[in-house]
Amino acid sequence: MTVTNVLLLLGGLVLLVVGAELLVRGASKIALVAGLSPLVIGLTIVAYGTSSPEMTVSVQASLAGQADISLGNVVGSNIFNVLAILGIASLISPLPVAQQLIRLDVPIMIGVSVLLLLFGLDGNVNRFEGVILFLGAIAYTVFLIYQSRKEQNADVQAEYEQEFGGTQPSNGKTWIINVLLIVVGLGLLVVGSQWLTSSSVAIARSFGLSELVIGLTLVAAGTSLPELASSVVASIKGEQDIAVGNVVGSNIFNILAVLGLSAAASSTGINVSSAALNFDIPFMIAVALACLPIFFTGNRIARLEGILFLAYYVAYTVYLILKSTEHEQLPGYSQVMQSFVIPITLITLAVVTLNSLWRKRTANR
Repeated sequence: MTVTNVLLLLGGLVLLVVGAELLVRGASKIALVAGLSPLVIGLTIVAYGTSSPEMTVSVQASLAGQADISLGNVVGSNIFNVLAILGIASLISPLPVAQQLIRLDVPIMIGVSVLLLLFGLDGNVNRFEGVILFLGAIAYTVFLIYQSRKEQNADVQAEYEQEFGGTQPSNGKTWIINVLLIVVGLGLLVVGSQWLTSSSVAIARSFGLSELVIGLTLVAAGTSLPELASSVVASIKGEQDIAVGNVVGSNIFNILAVLGLSAAASSTGINVSSAALNFDIPFMIAVALACLPIFFTGNRIARLEGILFLAYYVAYTVYLILKSTEHEQLPGYSQVMQSFVIPITLITLAVVTLNSLWRKRTANR
């Protein structure tokens, strides 16, 4: 590992965050000028815009033949989004969860996660499967726009009005400024992704870590910084739905659009390692499944649940590092996780879920 690689890594992260911010700001303003509702903008441009670092990094890695970075970035980002981002945001303030997320978006997140596992069972997400995933992203976006136009909840409308600032004057200067913001933002994303990918691979090799592990941890956390910033700021402001909705929407977009386009852009698709099939993708699915009982018990993510999320992310990261370095403590650590931590967590989730359902059933009598 050299100082140059560290500087490139840090510089790449900065460019990704700044580029995503410029892209989201410019696209949001143009959408407002074009007459789209703030709700539509929030559900599409903002959620997808914060995932633009994942898109540029994964596509760049795919074209460079670094499939583990591409896949690890998506899977790791989805795990980081739920466990770390929602964990941190809920510590600031308990997060209310909209019924639409529980009934529709979280089940879709679970479904596309399982679909990724099924596509990868043969060791590869090929170009055709990538096209299917990407078409799913388009269909999901169209559905969101259709649903949002039917939104009648005044609180939700007011929230997005507060976030995006109402109407914008339509003049030549406004269009030029916002188009420049989009162009500059995209340029920073491309350069930042190249710096981040090349430096991450170099650092990983110097420490003896695999490209999959570095993609699942360092690259995933770095490309998720826009989601982290958006959700934490939304939590501080007390804005309903944005903090949670941004994470769930970004996770769906990561699998359907980011990985889909990455697979479609490569003639050989995206190779899926046995390590990802046996542990990382199933862990991502388990994290998505854990959202349902936590989300619908009280329709919010409490601070205690946020602490649980963060604890699991730390445990997951420690496991990855121990496994990648073949540390002597790995067998004992795995035994503790499998024999005590995971069973206790499953029992706790089951008890909390049954208790919540019982209270709701009693209240309806």
